[in-house]
Amino acid sequence: MIGGAFRRKFSVLPLLISLATIAGAQSFRVQCPSSTITHPDPNGTGVNNSEPAYTAPTYTGNQVYGQATGPVNGAIKCQQISGGDGFATMGDGTQTYMFSFGPLSGLADIANGGPGTKPPSIFNTPSGASGLPTDPQHLQPGDPATTAGASDGNYSPGDMTKFAFNGAVGLIGDPETDPYPTPGGVQALGTAAITTAGIVGSVTVTNPGSGYFGPVTATFTGGCTTGCQTAIGEVSLSKQGKVTGVTITFAGVGYTSPPTVTFSFPVTSCVQSTTKPCLNGHVDPRPIIDVGVMNGNIPAPMMAIDEDDEFFLTLSNVGMIMRPDLFEQHTVHFHGYPNASSFYDGVPDASVAINIGGSFTYYYLAPDAGTYFWHCHITPPEHLQMGMVGQLYVRPRQNRVPTGTDLGVALKAQQGDLRTACNPASDIICTNPMPATANPTTGATGVPQIAGGKYAYNDGDGSTRYDVEYPLQIHGFDPNFHFVGMTFNPEGFTDMKDKYFLLNGRSYPDTVTAGPMATQSTDGVMHYSQPLPAIITIPAGKIALLRISDLDVTEYQTLASLGIPMKVIGYNAKLLRDQEGNNLYYTTNSITLAGGESLDVLLDTTNIPNGTYYLYTPNLDHLSNDAENFGGLMTEVRVN
Repeated sequence: MIGGAFRRKFSVLPLLISLATIAGAQSFRVQCPSSTITHPDPNGTGVNNSEPAYTAPTYTGNQVYGQATGPVNGAIKCQQISGGDGFATMGDGTQTYMFSFGPLSGLADIANGGPGTKPPSIFNTPSGASGLPTDPQHLQPGDPATTAGASDGNYSPGDMTKFAFNGAVGLIGDPETDPYPTPGGVQALGTAAITTAGIVGSVTVTNPGSGYFGPVTATFTGGCTTGCQTAIGEVSLSKQGKVTGVTITFAGVGYTSPPTVTFSFPVTSCVQSTTKPCLNGHVDPRPIIDVGVMNGNIPAPMMAIDEDDEFFLTLSNVGMIMRPDLFEQHTVHFHGYPNASSFYDGVPDASVAINIGGSFTYYYLAPDAGTYFWHCHITPPEHLQMGMVGQLYVRPRQNRVPTGTDLGVALKAQQGDLRTACNPASDIICTNPMPATANPTTGATGVPQIAGGKYAYNDGDGSTRYDVEYPLQIHGFDPNFHFVGMTFNPEGFTDMKDKYFLLNGRSYPDTVTAGPMATQSTDGVMHYSQPLPAIITIPAGKIALLRISDLDVTEYQTLASLGIPMKVIGYNAKLLRDQEGNNLYYTTNSITLAGGESLDVLLDTTNIPNGTYYLYTPNLDHLSNDAENFGGLMTEVRVN
């Protein structure tokens, strides 16, 4: 922390520089493609806006990209968040300062307790050609949706009149640089040349076409009879919507004559209209600052994706208005999440860090299902303690298996996907072994998919099925550390000790307050900094899935359930099953987690009388707010 202490000595000049930088050199951007190499949509049909049914793997062929043999599994999801600061209010009225992440997309759903993750059709909703609102649902500069209704107390859960915008904040077309679509675009043409080695050497564009405003697919056909592997190329476009060239990313194998090169049809319309520029990630910084400054959430905006999805997450660093002397960078680190590339892991040693006034879009391919979580990885003990923690879960393919299909047969079909294939004989960390009850030949378990069936994992035997789910994130904070974090003194890391203990950013009795909690900040405006309640409501006879994660910095945490046994089915985003296929679930009345761990727990209310039960910590000094006689880790489980 020598560097941290040093930078805190100089405040006035950096403040002037930072204000001038944000005002005059803004570089916020967002990214949410509607089509990619993995999830192509060459004709602009919107196929990537919803999850297709899972019947079998859809990629075969070479190990570069593979060839799609049917509707591609998964879809595209996007989200935008801010990195900055904010305030939260505890159950005893104590207001605490935070370093925190805030929502910049999915505002309506986040305000109602849901994830802010959206498909391109919703995320790519512009705020108007000029950046100003064009109808009442859009954000009002100076009165962002995250504060609307907070000051007068007129907000109630489900009130869409005040939170009706789920698109990306600030997204607009850029008429100075973006092209206008050309109705009736012309398809591009090209020719390929091969080498004596039987591979594609180059592609010449003979007609650049027109009207291309999204990803373009180049397809190579013919020129090969046996032992072939098809070439693959990436297509470059000009700002005028023309094809400028093809970069060969895989030259193919076994060509005896030049293949025919065809390009996907041009996109002749844009998200806005044929009379306005296309959206290319350009934003108006004003609404991003309006919404992002002093609007940090605890927990950070929740994310939820489906297995096989491509997820584009944009982080925009809006700075810390309460600490203008700090030039804090921020990152997003998905804890325990198997990233394909360390470049997007958020650890600055191997990845990148985002400066104030800048944006960065992380890319993820959704891995195995389970409960994960995320946090900032800049000075983790400080930024985690100050509140930069969030929730993340991945839903399994099994949710998308057609009704009536045997779940074991569906799980066996997944073994054809090289990314998730599971062979216990050769893979000692196999994540999803077939259940021991499965037929060794067909995989059948005799458990069919039910209509609308939801599962925590790809279990094959229906043992992780649930009816309702509740993400619960445990966190704690040291009020002294937070107070010092708001001033100009170095924090006392060695003396850090949590005295407030939170479920979804709240302590009892605020854990059971349904609507978003409002806190008056130093700007004199009420902000919803703790949007997610921790009430667990289960219809009688149904099953609830609790996705429990702990991002506490200093303490182990225990949660106990009285009256409703807890069945633990997953640990750290891994199904509790041995390599022989035996389920290792266990039933208990309490679970204990350390910081950086997650558990998946089922509460089955079959034969449980209606009423109110409690999920709480038996560690009594964690069942209070700074030694007072209320607060802490407790919430209600309501069976009705």
